[in-house]
Amino acid sequence: MAPFLSSSIPLLLLSFLPLLSLSFSTVDQPYKTYIIRIDSQSKPSIFPTHYNWYTTEFTSTPQILHTYDTVFHGFSAILTPDRAATLSQHPSVLAVIEDQRKQLHTTRSPQFLGLRNQRGLWSDSNYGSDVIIGVLDTGIWPERRSFSDVNLGPVPGRWKGICEVGERFTARHEAVGGAMGPISPINDTLEFKSPRDADGHGTHTASTAAGRHAFRASMEGFAAGIAKGVAPKARLAVYKVCWKNAGCFDSDILAAFDAAVKDGVDVISISIGGGNGISAPYYLDPIAIGAYGAASRGVFVSSSAGNDGPNFMSVTNLAPWIVTVGAGTIDRSFPAVVVLGNGKKLSGVSLYAGLPLSGKMYPLVYPGVSNGEGLVGDAHLIPACALGSDEGDAVKAYVSSTSNPVATISFKGTVIGIKPAPVVASFSGRGPNGISPEILKPDLIAPGVNILAAWTDAAGPTGLESDPRKTEFNILSGTSMACPHVSGAAALLKSAHPDWSPAAIRSAMMTTANTFNNLNQPMTDEATGAGHLNLDRAMDPGLVYDITNYDYVNFLCGIGYGPRVIQVITRSPVSCPVKKPLPENLNYPSLAALFSSSAKGASSKTFIRTVTNVGQPNAVYRFTIQAPKGVTVTVKPRKLVFTEAVKKRSFIVTITANTRNLSMGDSGAVFGSISWSDGKHVVRSPIVVAQMDPL
Repeated sequence: MAPFLSSSIPLLLLSFLPLLSLSFSTVDQPYKTYIIRIDSQSKPSIFPTHYNWYTTEFTSTPQILHTYDTVFHGFSAILTPDRAATLSQHPSVLAVIEDQRKQLHTTRSPQFLGLRNQRGLWSDSNYGSDVIIGVLDTGIWPERRSFSDVNLGPVPGRWKGICEVGERFTARHEAVGGAMGPISPINDTLEFKSPRDADGHGTHTASTAAGRHAFRASMEGFAAGIAKGVAPKARLAVYKVCWKNAGCFDSDILAAFDAAVKDGVDVISISIGGGNGISAPYYLDPIAIGAYGAASRGVFVSSSAGNDGPNFMSVTNLAPWIVTVGAGTIDRSFPAVVVLGNGKKLSGVSLYAGLPLSGKMYPLVYPGVSNGEGLVGDAHLIPACALGSDEGDAVKAYVSSTSNPVATISFKGTVIGIKPAPVVASFSGRGPNGISPEILKPDLIAPGVNILAAWTDAAGPTGLESDPRKTEFNILSGTSMACPHVSGAAALLKSAHPDWSPAAIRSAMMTTANTFNNLNQPMTDEATGAGHLNLDRAMDPGLVYDITNYDYVNFLCGIGYGPRVIQVITRSPVSCPVKKPLPENLNYPSLAALFSSSAKGASSKTFIRTVTNVGQPNAVYRFTIQAPKGVTVTVKPRKLVFTEAVKKRSFIVTITANTRNLSMGDSGAVFGSISWSDGKHVVRSPIVVAQMDPL
């Protein structure tokens, strides 16, 4: 398994992971796919390789689907539940994880992030030149202009991957597989047995992160202009882990993490996760496990927060070594006006590009779907428009008031300069963190509503089989679209600061994020995390909150994991301190104070944080506090003094609250911040105070 290299795209490094997550029945028991975590250090010396050990002692060669040796040690295989249960008792087996199916979290956005040609972070990072972004998704359509390699240099010397391709890529091809359920081959009429993208999602996310400048871009006239990714000179390593109508399986995702880190990527972008706000513990979550293996080796990992908002505790991809990205709007929309037969006008959004209705009234079809006030555009085949829930109520009232409901729609094209923006998308996953509420998630938001990016030739813009249209670009919404903005941003920061760790890059993004919209008013939705990504300031954050692998191990000890469970995540044996660490003392760029509902009177929580000076060597920082309503916040010391010799300083934050007197509101929390400033930089960390009993 290794990526394909093409001269027609900017180091388009492509790999496809054969869909081999199978479930089928024997007479006695169904076979399923399992991921087996092995203590690699326990391999008997008689076996020359781990693979030889696995196929001799644990299972047979035909049953093994993937072997893992970089971010994870072990293999995945087709087994009966009884055999899997037996293996779980083997002294060298640390965990047996049943394979699960994950789902995809489905031109102006770079400017909306504060990026400008020939100056600022784009200029200082040379547009992310030679940073390698690994994209784990549905593959890619490599001929798109967004993937041109014009004026790019040779492949970076640190790249260790090789070319692997298949159908409609002229190179070797290895395997076929089936979807979950009875064994069946990949549907050749829908899919390609290669990294080529039959779905479009992967092409869209890859070009959002690192697409080249493409002039005269639009989706059937909508969002016309120059399309470009966040890091236009970064290189792409594309790993196909999702298959059309079949999903994305944990065993394949873990194999992609393993390959990407081994190949030499700098950033991993994964717009994939669970649904319904359900998250597995870190030691049973292959995305969390793979991401830890990547982050521990210096690879930045960004992921989508999920699209199950605005439900409480709906955010996914929660591990603190992952940057979890929510979705916000940009200052562009595609308005449409619905005129009901009674003359009432309702505002909505649509990407319908067919013949105009010219005021003619038609029978009104109301599909009965109301999802909040958040509106996203869809490339409808027929005249259609999305309305918010209030407008939907007006439609229902009108339909019920007449025996012949009619309406017409006036489509207004593209409008820019929309205010307020950004606004958190209604679908964007909300907190609190369902596994570790001491860690605020999502970390921040980025553009994720009505985003124009490249598209596959294998599907129409709706993705429906009945849609015959072909388009070079498409407009999509989702936290899937927000994630690659942060991946591209990480590539820019890595190019400008190659010595920064993934945690330092995350800190730079979070502590400089925007908390005001384009009306200069505070963004009030708690789902913003630290705020909206702003790369104008992230280039020079002043101070960063760094985190080491040792810190993450202490965090895992603090949430109650034992050494053997932690080793499932970390690969190497660990030991926990005699005194149990407090998970809230992980050196995160945010603070979440949780108070028990049974607490009587005032209670306090104390946090320890350490900042590293990455600005001018001699600097003095002083704090300002925006205390959450009804909460007292104190900080010691009053100032942080840095010199040529002193790069790190620690401080203590004490948060005191009487939960009986707190007004939490609908969000169940109150919000504030602590900011350190030297007169030039402002290093802001959000504070969240919530009433929550231990999970």
